[in-house]
Amino acid sequence: MMSTAEHVAQLTEKHHRIEEEIQTELSSPSADHVHISELKRQKLRIKEKISMLSREEKVTH
Repeated sequence: MMSTAEHVAQLTEKHHRIEEEIQTELSSPSADHVHISELKRQKLRIKEKISMLSREEKVTH
């Protein structure tokens, strides 16, 4: 089982990858705005999960 810190690091990396994908889509002349909206929702869910894990980590230590 991975530690909370490892999980946060993994989620942070995924968050960055999604941001890069959003930027790539936005720079495309045929940007798919529905796809961009979904990516933004995914990014927000990941950010919320990172915040929750970080709070839990502080509580347990």
